[in-house]
Amino acid sequence: MSIFSVCTLASSSKGNSVYVRLDDDEILIDAGISCKRICEALSSLDTDISRIKAIFVTHEHSDHVAGLETIAKKYKIPIHLTEPSARAHLRSSKTEHTAEVAVIHPLLYTETVGALTVRSFETPHDSAASVGYVVTDGTDEHTLALATDIGCITDEVSDALLGAQNVILESNHDENMLLCGSYPYELKRRILSKNGHLSNEAAAAFVSRLAAAGAKRILLAHLSEENNLPELAYHSSLCVLCGQDIFLGVASPNAPTRLV
Repeated sequence: MSIFSVCTLASSSKGNSVYVRLDDDEILIDAGISCKRICEALSSLDTDISRIKAIFVTHEHSDHVAGLETIAKKYKIPIHLTEPSARAHLRSSKTEHTAEVAVIHPLLYTETVGALTVRSFETPHDSAASVGYVVTDGTDEHTLALATDIGCITDEVSDALLGAQNVILESNHDENMLLCGSYPYELKRRILSKNGHLSNEAAAAFVSRLAAAGAKRILLAHLSEENNLPELAYHSSLCVLCGQDIFLGVASPNAPTRLV
């Protein structure tokens, strides 16, 4: 029997990384925490960074790329980026090792890593470019669809996620907490925009659609530590599931959280 595992290593506005394994094929999506923290998290999952065959980057914001340079310098793991994100990220003199192992793609691309196929899709976010990923071996049981850092549910996001059995979806903020919180007005506007972040309410509405389309396991991710609470995100989406037999979880900001 194949081993399929999906686990967030960290997930918040301060740092994000997702681990995916199918038998001997292991990859990361994003490396927005330190190399040391990634190594420690992988060790807790009984694996090692030397086993990672590729890293796929959603976009170039620091909470998704902070660990790349050290990983590239120490381990020479191929790092896959879209061309606009690569242009924005690799122009810094502090990314020379990342540039050496970078594999640069158009916005929409498909890459094979062993038995895994990784396909990008466009997501709405205020970066140079932003993508989500569908990772699969062609079977329903071994398919993950991931979309975080999304201001709204577009047709592209919907097409990619609906029908996937395993989903990681952003549930970034509670709108009332954000509006009543201490963030400057312009930052609030940015988060609430269609190129910002997905609210608990918007996530819950889409969770209902995911469940109707056959999702079996859903992990709510990229929660704001300032403008959200895990229980708020969880109960917002739980309410729409109406007792359906679907696993619903909330990713920890600082520790591994298993989806599959």
